[in-house]
Amino acid sequence: MEAIYDQTSWLESLYGLDALWGILIATGVLVAVISYFLGCFNGAVIVSKYILKDDVRNHGSGNAGLTNFYRTFGGPLTAVVILCDVLKMVLAVLVGVGAFGLLKITRPEAVAYIKYWAGMFCVLGHMYPCMFKFKGGKGVLSGGTLVWMIDWRIGLVAWGGFLLLAVLTKWVSLGSVWAGFSFPFSTWFVFHDIILVAVAIIPGWLLVWKHRGNIQRILKGTESKFSFHHKKDAG
Repeated sequence: MEAIYDQTSWLESLYGLDALWGILIATGVLVAVISYFLGCFNGAVIVSKYILKDDVRNHGSGNAGLTNFYRTFGGPLTAVVILCDVLKMVLAVLVGVGAFGLLKITRPEAVAYIKYWAGMFCVLGHMYPCMFKFKGGKGVLSGGTLVWMIDWRIGLVAWGGFLLLAVLTKWVSLGSVWAGFSFPFSTWFVFHDIILVAVAIIPGWLLVWKHRGNIQRILKGTESKFSFHHKKDAG
């Protein structure tokens, strides 16, 4: 946090210490709100409900995510879902960095805090979108975009483990659990910052929590394995 405060001394000299904290808090809240609502823009729900007229949450696992969308509908619109979930995270992080950039906060350590902050709220919006009755996706693709925007080493740990487990077991959920669980640990490895680790725990382990049903099915041997062929269910 010192990295943020150190670059705002000019604001303190102009407005005073109390006003400085007010500006920082207001900017943080604004970034959080914008990032959350960007996260609420759920590609799987929007494409299925408003374009295909068949809500993806009424099919398969009931999850509003990429895997369930592909298994249910397949087709080129899957690319639209991917694009939506990637772009909203990119926009959320850019909004956060841009907003604090206006306050001349550009030091790399400070920017890391901003990326984690904006990314966390974007993931929360994806998982719990207020306009879709708080029933969203599991945050894998959005979170997977965030890790690359933070640091390539964190991205490599998350995606490397995800791809390895998904390819070897054909359980996408198992790879997703690895990505979420490893996020705080890779954050510590790169930044050695306990505050960033605490922030990383929220989206990372919420992703694991969202997959608790998948974990139970894996242990029972009933978890569906991923295939590039999709089969639309009857209901």
